[in-house]
Amino acid sequence: MIESLLVANRGEIARRIIRTAKRLGIRAIAVYSEADADLPFVAEADEAVLIGPPAPAQSYRNTEAILAAAKSTGAQAIHPGYGFLSENAEFARTVESSGLVWVGPGADAITAMGDKINARNLMAAAGVPVAPGTTDPAADLDAAMTAAAEIGYPVMVKAAAGGGGMGMAVAVDEAALRTEYDKVRAFAERMFGDGSVLIERFFPRVRHVEVQILGLADGRVVALGERECSVQRRNQKLVEESPSPAVSPELRSRLLAAAVRAGEAVGYRNAGTVECLLVPRQRDSEGDASGSGSGSGSEEFFFLEMNTRLQVEHPVTEYVYGIDLVEEQLRVASGLAPSFDPDALTPRGHAIEMRINAEDPKRFLPGPGVIRTWVEPTGTGVRVDSGYTEGNTVTPFYDSLLAKLIISGATRDEVLDRAQEAVAAFQIEGPKNNVPFFAELLTNEEFRSGSYDTGIVPRMR
Repeated sequence: MIESLLVANRGEIARRIIRTAKRLGIRAIAVYSEADADLPFVAEADEAVLIGPPAPAQSYRNTEAILAAAKSTGAQAIHPGYGFLSENAEFARTVESSGLVWVGPGADAITAMGDKINARNLMAAAGVPVAPGTTDPAADLDAAMTAAAEIGYPVMVKAAAGGGGMGMAVAVDEAALRTEYDKVRAFAERMFGDGSVLIERFFPRVRHVEVQILGLADGRVVALGERECSVQRRNQKLVEESPSPAVSPELRSRLLAAAVRAGEAVGYRNAGTVECLLVPRQRDSEGDASGSGSGSGSEEFFFLEMNTRLQVEHPVTEYVYGIDLVEEQLRVASGLAPSFDPDALTPRGHAIEMRINAEDPKRFLPGPGVIRTWVEPTGTGVRVDSGYTEGNTVTPFYDSLLAKLIISGATRDEVLDRAQEAVAAFQIEGPKNNVPFFAELLTNEEFRSGSYDTGIVPRMR
């Protein structure tokens, strides 16, 4: 097993990785910016190194500073967490060429799945269902309009190099496409350094369901169930649960098999997630179902993208499968067998995660500030993965995530009831926060019934 680990991240995910590393007897090393000096993850690490000013480009995205910190502390491995450098293939290669262990998938897999068009084509070749869309970038507006006419409106205009719900827009007709194409292209060039755009069929009523995969050290890829991620604002997730209330046993079997094929297609190692759209099955004039990938007879799924890293929402899978995904990541990176039997994976119970963000609960606009009060809920089936505590300052430099409230139990109903109690007990004063939104969501009939889709938040607002 790795003996020393540098965590190239911050906040709750750095704290969560450090916790598992220390449990395993691994020396945990943190890096931090000047803005984060007082956060809990810095104090909880065995060693911490200041790497720069608050701006991410000068700290958490500063590869030279991070590698220098690894060298000065004698770290054997680097765990990137999520965001920042976690899906940067060049950084992964540099880490390994420096003689360090990269706790994540290989650089080739990151590269293959980082471009949405390339990923779509790879998945289609591997027999994974993909939505109707372009197989090459839409080089200009004319090409985009031709593709949209063939696919059929409405269409999604996507940045090929995008991620995290960024660089996407819906065009309902040709006029909208003229506007959105230029916007997405300009955004993609500015944010990702790549203006490539793809055009894909947009489905107005969909569910966002993803599958957790783990590429083992022996080359096998296993699927650890699915997560429902349809509660979103601005295409970014707010709530995740496992198992999905929309997935039947037959559909689950097909979803998991497709996710394994996706991982095998790129020789995947370590933790990753295959994200899919679950859509109403289209029917022809005779009433027969058309399309592929359906499991229930009324719905079908399409590959959306693969996240080549640990997901924010990984704790719900940990509860349902009774494993520590960070430990499994470290075991794979160390060339060790998993702690569980891959042939005897048995899900149990239900779990829901709510992302507690420093944002107002109505418009979801960021609201940084000093935390005057921070009281976390406790009790059976309650877990809080937090990046802050009382007295800390939430700055505007980073993502607004404060903590993740994870609730588990034997049934979904039990989890929903526990979640209501936990949300009521979570006290945060100072920065704006979205805890009141979750109190509202947990009494929403559509959500409680399990019949919601990605439009639930817009309908609530």
